[in-house]
Amino acid sequence: MTRSEIAALIAARLKAEESRAAAQFEAQSYFVVDDLLPEALAHDIYGSFPDPSTMLYAGGISLMATGHYLHPHIDNSHDMERQRYRILNLLYYASPEWDFENGGNLELWPNGAKAEPHAIHSKFNRLAVIATNRNSWHSVSKVLAARNRTCVSNYYFSRASPVEEDYFHVTSFRGRPEEPVRDLMLRTDAALRSLIRKIAPDGLRRTRHYYKKGK
Repeated sequence: MTRSEIAALIAARLKAEESRAAAQFEAQSYFVVDDLLPEALAHDIYGSFPDPSTMLYAGGISLMATGHYLHPHIDNSHDMERQRYRILNLLYYASPEWDFENGGNLELWPNGAKAEPHAIHSKFNRLAVIATNRNSWHSVSKVLAARNRTCVSNYYFSRASPVEEDYFHVTSFRGRPEEPVRDLMLRTDAALRSLIRKIAPDGLRRTRHYYKKGK
């Protein structure tokens, strides 16, 4: 199946869920669409994941093994050239028969990293779309199952700020509510990296693994 054919299937599924998804996003700053793709195609996507040792960081696909997790964080606010704001994260979960109890679930922190998160099941063949801005803290709970949790990630960028005013931040992590010392260390790290980016907007070393989009 070609990319265009897969895109058409996704577009049709989103169109069918448009009203419900829009209402959920308006109320909660995220929405989910279950059974995004035909089940056989979803299994093919899972089966196409490469060996973990060959995967690049932030390469659009991610694999989390037993014990892996992500601390609460906000993603970098802009694209590489700092011309467009990150507006949405689109997360497609590809691990068959993935129960909520397996862990590896998406967590949203609408009241900040010191409050309790809202967990979203990383269910097989589910698309989760979350708003991304300077307050959109999110994380992934620890994977408890003895197998891998897989995800395909895409991002939407816009020239318009989602809060109608200019801002900039690097990817910044926080500790969980029960980790005050780690939280302080991570906040200090984020402040230092933000300062470096203000002094050197392109960073100290430009990544080699960067796909430059067309105009």
